[in-house]
Amino acid sequence: MKAISCLLIAFLLQTYMLSAQSLLPEVNLFLGTSGDHGQLAPAANVPFGMVQVCPDSHPRQHAGYDYAVPTISGISVNRLSGVGGQGCGGNLSLMPDTAGVDVRIVKSTEKAQPGYYHAKLSNGVNIELTATRTTAVERFTWQPGMQPVLLFAPASAFERVFHSDYQTLSSNEIGGTIAAANTCGNGRYTLYYYLHTDVPFHLEPAGNRQKLTFTEDSPVEVRIAVSPLSVEEARRCFLETSENDFQTIRQQAAEAWESILSRVEIKGGDQDERTLFYTSLFRTCQSPLQVTTGKNGEYPGTDGKLHRAEGFDYYSSWSLWDTYRTKFPLLTLIVPERMSDMMQSLAVLYTTGKRDWSTDAECVPTVRTEHAIALLLDSRLKGIEIPNLAEAYAGMKHEVANLPLKSPDQCMEASTDLWALSRVADLLDKPADAALYRRKGDSLFCTVWDREFRYVDSTYTRMRQNGLYQGTRWQYRWAAPQFLPQMIERVGKDSLEAQLTTFFAQNLYNQGNEPDIHVPYLFNRLGSPEKTQQTIFQLLTQPMTHIYGGNAEYASPYIGKAFKNAPEAYCPEMDEDDGAMSAWYVFSAMGLYPLIVGEPSYELVSPLFDETVLHLPAGKRFVIRTVGRETKEQPVLEIRLNNRQLSDYRISHHDIAKGGVLEFIYCDGNE
Repeated sequence: MKAISCLLIAFLLQTYMLSAQSLLPEVNLFLGTSGDHGQLAPAANVPFGMVQVCPDSHPRQHAGYDYAVPTISGISVNRLSGVGGQGCGGNLSLMPDTAGVDVRIVKSTEKAQPGYYHAKLSNGVNIELTATRTTAVERFTWQPGMQPVLLFAPASAFERVFHSDYQTLSSNEIGGTIAAANTCGNGRYTLYYYLHTDVPFHLEPAGNRQKLTFTEDSPVEVRIAVSPLSVEEARRCFLETSENDFQTIRQQAAEAWESILSRVEIKGGDQDERTLFYTSLFRTCQSPLQVTTGKNGEYPGTDGKLHRAEGFDYYSSWSLWDTYRTKFPLLTLIVPERMSDMMQSLAVLYTTGKRDWSTDAECVPTVRTEHAIALLLDSRLKGIEIPNLAEAYAGMKHEVANLPLKSPDQCMEASTDLWALSRVADLLDKPADAALYRRKGDSLFCTVWDREFRYVDSTYTRMRQNGLYQGTRWQYRWAAPQFLPQMIERVGKDSLEAQLTTFFAQNLYNQGNEPDIHVPYLFNRLGSPEKTQQTIFQLLTQPMTHIYGGNAEYASPYIGKAFKNAPEAYCPEMDEDDGAMSAWYVFSAMGLYPLIVGEPSYELVSPLFDETVLHLPAGKRFVIRTVGRETKEQPVLEIRLNNRQLSDYRISHHDIAKGGVLEFIYCDGNE
């Protein structure tokens, strides 16, 4: 594993010290954890760590935890945060002995903040959880007179288990392996683990679990380290922090999160808006997972072979189908020092084995990798170094040659990849390929758009029409914004803008699903930035009429806010999608949005806060400031970058990276 440079250490310390007051209380870890939104969990973890330790509800929701379901099945060490469908993880569950009685969280005692979780259980046991990148740290305290007993499930998983084994290494050590199915049962991952207790135990079978009876009084601390390589490597991960006590590890986790959160400083806004902002920022940094643990940078590739990451840390656990749109562009701004490693890791998939869904040889839970080409392009154009991009090119060509084209939405998705590949070919100085893929992308888009999306009629409001996966024809007609010039060429700019106005006026927009979440920003490109401002202000702050779910039209519309500071945080059926929707909120609240992934610029919109400061590497700052604003819905008169008026509502990524001041002006200076 590469050493962290002195420059990076200085940057992390600098950003941590910038916050005079801790930002951790601004994060509500229970936001989005209830009901169908039980796709999130208040798990203890560190940024991009392999471990997310948390109780699992019974019955469970996607990520294992549901705020509204206090009964638990145990405490597991990992999960994917915010994915729709059946999530994965839930491994290596521990449960204080129940004696056949249901165990519930005493909700009045439940507390969580980044890097820490605490609750009292109905059986009288107190639990405290924290984590390092590789190790779950779990502390259990029984009431006086109670026999300390834990039930260990070495074969626990949210999806089916393919293989599980364990071995008692000593009176306080267990080592083993777990292989389980990934999200929605696609593919598999394999983890090695090492379990250590601070007091000895006696082990005996208890059904499908193992009963650990401790020979000393409580409390008992259990540490479960994981590795993609071996039990021995998992043990080494444990030993790296074995000298640190619980409170030290908790403090280190808090500092890691403070460093991330303090990179964006906001002024203004009410408490709910601040909480939504910092919680959303927190959610964007759950994945991908930094999985390199070996001293030599070794990691198991998706081809089932052992590889070495030379000069970078290997990341895995992807859910690109939605996160490529918002989360990774945000990470490019927030954690640029990690992005090169992430993108090199993503490029590696094209040489070791890549499928749209996870493969059968993953080293951690993962989901999907569609649109990796667009993300790699976007990152490279924003200055992220990807030394192995050329090595991945042949795999990219193979991928676009085999894209599914059976339905209109698949064709829209494929046109995006073809468009992106043409620009990657430009970067790699392959002009013939660039021209070829540009023609193919343009031809595919225009053919399908003319047939399926050009002529708007009443049938466009039907969900899943003509084989669409999730959405209506109204929603998918805007799905490829890089082809906006072609749309304008076909129906005219004024007509297209009028249709877009109708789209929102008739509540046809679906905030809860990602194919159209960028659409409010199209008004900027159509010459009506005031409509982008009006729409974003309403979506961030006002109740909306929501007609559609992920796969169907509601029997009766949902009327309420799309984002709320509550366990029921989002509009119905809204997938947080591993940080995709959180990043949408962060971007929109800051006044920036990456409309076209693969274009190094952001659309501008009136920001939610009076001032936002991005703390960039090398001590640079980018300030987004409002001037003369009396109400948040007040229209913008002009925008200035470093006292220079901008000609449109767009800013280059490179202008932001230089540092400076972006001002939204709301008065003419004579008032």
